[in-house]
Amino acid sequence: MAVLPFALFATLLAASSALGASSRPNVLFLVVDDLRPKLGCYGETNMVTPNIDQLAAKSIRFDRAYVQQAVCSPSRTSFLTGRRPDTTRVFDLVSYFRKVAGNYTTLPQHFKENGYITQSVGKIFHPGSASGKTDDYPYSWTFPAYHAPTKKFTGKKICPEPDGKLTHSAVCPVDLKTVPGGSLPDIQNTDFTIEFLKNRSMDHEPFFVGMGYHRPHLPFAYPKKYLDLYPLSNIHLAPNPYYPPWLPEVAWTAFKELRKYDDIKAMNISYPFGEIPLPYQLKLRQSYSAATTYTDAQVGRVLDALDKFGLADNTIITFLGDHGWQLGEHAEWTKHTNFDIAVRIPMMIHLPGVTAKPATQGKMFPFRDAFKHSLEFQPEAYGTNQSFSRPNLSEKGLSSDALVEAVDFYATIAELAGLDVPSTCPNNSFHVKFCTEGASLVPIIKNLTMTSQDDDVRKRMTWKPAVFSQYPRPSVHPRLFTDDVEEEEDEEEEEGEGSQTSSRGRTPIRIMGYTMRTEEHRYTEWIAYDLKTYTPTWSKVYARELYIYSSDPDEDVNVAKVPAFQDLATSLSQQLRAGWRKALPYPTL
Repeated sequence: MAVLPFALFATLLAASSALGASSRPNVLFLVVDDLRPKLGCYGETNMVTPNIDQLAAKSIRFDRAYVQQAVCSPSRTSFLTGRRPDTTRVFDLVSYFRKVAGNYTTLPQHFKENGYITQSVGKIFHPGSASGKTDDYPYSWTFPAYHAPTKKFTGKKICPEPDGKLTHSAVCPVDLKTVPGGSLPDIQNTDFTIEFLKNRSMDHEPFFVGMGYHRPHLPFAYPKKYLDLYPLSNIHLAPNPYYPPWLPEVAWTAFKELRKYDDIKAMNISYPFGEIPLPYQLKLRQSYSAATTYTDAQVGRVLDALDKFGLADNTIITFLGDHGWQLGEHAEWTKHTNFDIAVRIPMMIHLPGVTAKPATQGKMFPFRDAFKHSLEFQPEAYGTNQSFSRPNLSEKGLSSDALVEAVDFYATIAELAGLDVPSTCPNNSFHVKFCTEGASLVPIIKNLTMTSQDDDVRKRMTWKPAVFSQYPRPSVHPRLFTDDVEEEEDEEEEEGEGSQTSSRGRTPIRIMGYTMRTEEHRYTEWIAYDLKTYTPTWSKVYARELYIYSSDPDEDVNVAKVPAFQDLATSLSQQLRAGWRKALPYPTL
């Protein structure tokens, strides 16, 4: 049976909506914390991610997708509300958008208000004050959010040393037989999700379930068997492990989030520019890979259950990271920058019958054991160099190299599910509950899946000329006793809700780095920012960055001050200041 063209899918979707809630498509919304797009399906030859790769092979994979701020809560708040950080007014891990900005209708809330059962599992909204200490329940969710019982051990000393001593370390392979609770959060969250799917298969109510994975976020706590897939002898340092020439200090992160772990603290690394010893850099990169494959196994368990319970043929599956992660590139670790490797994410959408051929129950997403499939991995089979305007309905999957943003997800999923699609927000939308600052990606999906078109028609498809991210700083130079939201996972501050300053002495945000990624360049301006009024002062520029991808694909040399590029910098500055509204897509179909 052939893959269902998008036009027919849309017709059936409209018909099912008319029939009632029982025929509406379900949504499985998968979010992974700190996941950079270094996966098998993105051409990473050293990564073993067979289940995510299988999903990608039956989805549309977006190869150039970007978040709006490279830290957990601001990014998640952005794509869950469909609005950018300047509108959510969330730049840290404690501010709750409903208190500091507006009572916006979130993506799961939109589904809930349209008759869906909605359930949050694990980390979807950032827990704690950042989501009203309820994960935005009952606004967004039918039931209270589920968090694994073993989550309470995050931040505790559970990492075994060779001498038997337990530490709170960044590198933390564990034995599940001896770890507190006998399990790990992502395993227990996956167990809950599987039970939820089983129960949903017995009724006819449509569901939206958000499954949020904690790993590969720090600490890298995972079953130690996954280290066997990544011998240290096969691990290499980052190709550019040095402080970039002409990089302004305000653009750099001193990775305080990593420095607080016992194994890193023991090294007495000087602040802010001290380097992690090279042998331990290899161990960190090894453990990040192992934690990613461990997460891949949990993704595989959920997809396998969805399939075996007979739900895969009526469930839209989305997958994305909340931001990237630096593993020694530019001498940096964690996120907290505007570098491409921090703001670029993996992102994919599976549409049943559209992005993959229909399969019998249990055959669409069978679980793939990483230890059995590691030798079979062939990244070239996934067509990583495909253009987004070139259709391919084979098992390689579809891919798009259009510039897209996580903020586009809200409108996209709403449209795919047949719900009302939010219109573009007005300039002042703080009192507008339902609107978006993104753009639905359905035109891209339609362009890829309408097989009756010829290549000339597809090539006329245009999309965003630029995408936008930002990052705040308290000062031009890194300071040891100020914290620019570089916190340990889910840590709560002793401060009032909605505050952007800390009782521990966090300096208020004074600078905002606005960044723009185009086809050929990345341009950034670090400017004064007034946190009291949430407004930038474009006339006060502290620093600029300009990277030219044709000669510098890894963003290693900032040429913003090079005389030969001043006209280019001026042109890009004008485009950056014009903002995202001037970069909305204009499809010609």
